[in-house]
Parts: sequence; C-alpha cells; structure tokens
Amino acid sequence: MDSTITTGTEENVWGGGNRPLGASYGKLMMWFFIVSDALTFSGFLASYGFSRFKFIETWPIADQVFTHVPFVHGNFPMYYVAFMTFILIMSSVTMVLAVDAGHRMMKNRVILYMFLTIIGGAIFVGSQAWEWATFIKGDYGALETKGGRILQFVKADSGERAALADFSKTIPGERVGHEKKNGVWYYEETPLPSYSLNEVTEGFMANPNILIQTETITEEGEKTLLTREESLAKIKDAKLVVEGANLIRNEYGSRLFADFFFFITGFHGFHVFSGVMINIIIFFNIILGTYEKRGHYEMVEKVGLYWHFVDLVWVFVFTFFYLV
Repeated sequence: MDSTITTGTEENVWGGGNRPLGASYGKLMMWFFIVSDALTFSGFLASYGFSRFKFIETWPIADQVFTHVPFVHGNFPMYYVAFMTFILIMSSVTMVLAVDAGHRMMKNRVILYMFLTIIGGAIFVGSQAWEWATFIKGDYGALETKGGRILQFVKADSGERAALADFSKTIPGERVGHEKKNGVWYYEETPLPSYSLNEVTEGFMANPNILIQTETITEEGEKTLLTREESLAKIKDAKLVVEGANLIRNEYGSRLFADFFFFITGFHGFHVFSGVMINIIIFFNIILGTYEKRGHYEMVEKVGLYWHFVDLVWVFVFTFFYLV
C-alpha cells in the first residue's frame, strides 16, 4: 500500500512519463544536436582565442581587413559585417513570429514570416560568399620576407595603405617566359601575382613617399610603421609578392588568421546554408497544408530552434573574430 502511494507520487512529480518535461521526441533530439554542436563551436572559438593571444603581437587588425562594401569604393571598416549581423538577427525575429503564428494556426502568416526568414538567410549566405571572395582576392598586396613575415606599404603623406599598383614599375621582359602561350604557367608555375618582386622593389626604391609597415603591433594598437631608411633596409628581406589570402599565405598578416577565418566562418556559413535549405522545404510543406492536416506546426518550432542557435553562434563569432 505504502509503495503504491510512493510510486504514484513519483509519477506525479515527474509528470512527463515517456515525454520528459512535455517535450516531443523531435524537439529533444534537436536540443541534443544543438548542445553537441555548441560544444563543437566552443572548441573552435577556444582554439582561435588561444592562437590569437599566443601571436597577439602580429595578429591582423580586423578594422584594417574587413573594410569593403559591395559596389562602393572606400574604407568602411566593419560596416558590411555589421549589416550582415543585423540581417541574421532580424531573420531570427521573423522566425519567432512564424513559430507564434504556427501556435495560433495562422497559415498565411506562417508562410509570410518563413519567407522573410529564408530571404534573410539567403542574403547572409550571399554576403558571406562575397566577403570570402574579397578576402581571397585582396586589394593592396604585400611582400613576404624570408622569415615568413608580411610587409605592407603605406603612403607617407596621408598614412593610408598603398596598393602595389600605386608605385610598382613595369619592367619590360620581366616575365615573358611565363606567358600562357609558352605553357610554362600551366605546368611549372603557380598563378603569378600582378607584379614581380623586382617590379615592386624598383618602384619602391623610386618612390620616396612609400613606407613599410610590419606585422608587429605597437602599444597603441597600430602596426609598426618604419622610417624611409628602415624601409629601404627591410625590403631587402623580401622574397615574394603576396596578393590576397589563402591557406598558405595571407597579405593581411599571420596566416593562422586566414586559416581560422576560412574554417570558422565557413563552418558557420555551412550551417546557415543548411538552415536555409531546410526552411525552404518546411516553407513548401506549409503551402501544401501538411502541418494543417497534422493539426500543429511543431516542425516550424523545431527548425526555429536550429535557426536561433545558428544566429546565436554568429553573435559569438562576430564578437571573437571581428570585434575583440
């Protein structure tokens, strides 16, 4: 008798039976996935933080790297990244509205808000692809020394970055043997930079307005700017021209910065792209009335959990990678 009463009490306290806390199997599995994926992103960001502070004296300054805006020339540090972040956060708002409309069984509103969520995610993915392309291409160029350090160029009169095209000389016959018609470029050479090391060096020597800044960051948080005499001595250590960034070389500074940029933002971008694809599938199911027939829009709520997680992860990526 006593054991029966005790068992009954325990069941009442637990309440969920085979549905703990009243959550469905699908929602529980989504939460398990989110927790495991959060641990994965935490490991990546912890690795980034460790590497950054280990090489903090030579780490690229984000305000000097992410300065581009599509179709607009000029220096706009972090503007477009902030725009991307705003779009992704607003897509999370529209997802909340879609879930709320689903609870109210308002099909047309669910369709509208899911459509806006998809548009926001697509804009973010497209913007990230554009940012990758800009980062890979580069726009200034630099030299790499024999020790693997990056030398960037600055205009002495204005303090602005100088592109290789601003001062490099074109030396006739410098790379005639590497023309595509000779076939050497295809079989024995990597893609050539716009200017050879000799052309950059000759142009630098002839232009007293150009100075060199190194990777090393001063106490004021700026790259170390060399005098003209120091620049003339430093350029002798250069061994090759670097344009843009890849997994091997990086005109912005430490190659680890580019490695982490491609890996972390790429991994997050894959999550956003997957979320957009899933949202499109859910969107068409809503139009077809699949969830109206089921009598609930729980699938919208489950995909909403994933979408909010992706947005939250980007807040951390944005903070660690772009702001700190």
